[in-house]
Amino acid sequence: MFRCSAGCCEDSQASMQQVHQCIERCHAPLAQAQALVTSELEKFQDRLARCTMHCNDKAKDSIDAGSKELQVKRQLESCVTTCVDDHMNLIPTMTKKMKESLSSIGK
Repeated sequence: MFRCSAGCCEDSQASMQQVHQCIERCHAPLAQAQALVTSELEKFQDRLARCTMHCNDKAKDSIDAGSKELQVKRQLESCVTTCVDDHMNLIPTMTKKMKESLSSIGK
């Protein structure tokens, strides 16, 4: 990206607008890559948050049903641990997907 941008500035015949457009084209693949990674991480965080919210809902339901606090706490910890474990197992697939998508950017 930096080499490409520097190359844009070497054309002494280009107008400022042409140089600016050239630099924008050089930056486009990086912007796409950043957007892709951000999107994938946001999806991952959202899924993990939904899972933990489900655990919280189950814990509230248990308290409302009269379960003891220690029992609910253990249930909540177990549920959240399962969420984290399940999502940790998704990381290799997510990483592979991002690598494949990133390799196609700028080609």
